Amino acid sequence: MTLQIGILYSRIRKDEKLLLTELRERGHEVTKIDVRKQSFDISEAADEFADLDIVVDRCLATSRSLYATQFFDAYGIPVVNSHETADVCADKVKNSLALEKAGVPTPETKVAFTKETAMEAIEEFGYPCVLKPVVGSWGRLMAKIDSPDAAEAILEHKATLGHYEHKVFYVQEFVEKPGRDIRVLAVDGEPVAAMVRSSDHWITNAAKGAETDVFELDDEAKKLVQKASDAVGGGLLGVDLMETADGYTVHEVNHTVEFKALNDAVETDVAGTVVDWLEEKAQKADASGTELEVTF
Repeated sequence: MTLQIGILYSRIRKDEKLLLTELRERGHEVTKIDVRKQSFDISEAADEFADLDIVVDRCLATSRSLYATQFFDAYGIPVVNSHETADVCADKVKNSLALEKAGVPTPETKVAFTKETAMEAIEEFGYPCVLKPVVGSWGRLMAKIDSPDAAEAILEHKATLGHYEHKVFYVQEFVEKPGRDIRVLAVDGEPVAAMVRSSDHWITNAAKGAETDVFELDDEAKKLVQKASDAVGGGLLGVDLMETADGYTVHEVNHTVEFKALNDAVETDVAGTVVDWLEEKAQKADASGTELEVTF
């Protein structure tokens, strides 16, 4: 079955090239939708969207991802990940609340709206603790706070930044991990592949230069990945785990997950497995004649 697949993007990276190559090799027709050059009508879809079987969101900017997916939901065109999943995953507060509500082990977290209450939260955690932006990726703007002086300086700096999101102080316990964390790529909770990201730095993102290697998931990790995926609505997700003395903890679920580093670290055909899943999702949506089901 040949599919008409739309790819929402703002830049074609290696991740998107892997997907595009796999889709074209299978004979699917791909419509690339550059959100920087596209406008969206609130009442009807553009003509070039009319025959799309499914749309894949690969937008870099969170704002574009959230709005574009909402438009395709409104047009009745299946989109992965859904707007609902994107909305939960894009905001660390919503992400943490969803994991906690679902009973997924996740780091202790407090949210404050003033420097004074944020300082109180930091003091309750003790030092070190971690301050993160509520929206962001690649380990940017994260701070490990080791002292009251450092806390006061960082809070003051954030308070002076213009955007309201910087005035939402997301404070989290510092998790002692063995110099690494685990990234799992999953489709509706089913792991595609996993890798460890190791670094001497406390931030172990591959984007920060961490070394990567394949990781074999045990049953506990697989169950947590499924549970975390269900908590945010399912889809093509990156589930980040940390190993602690008490077992795994899930610190984040990512909705526009990058997988180029994972693809290089494992023997699994990552893009091929993702496209298998996309084909299945599109065929199910076509058979039902409805939008993709979103479950919470």
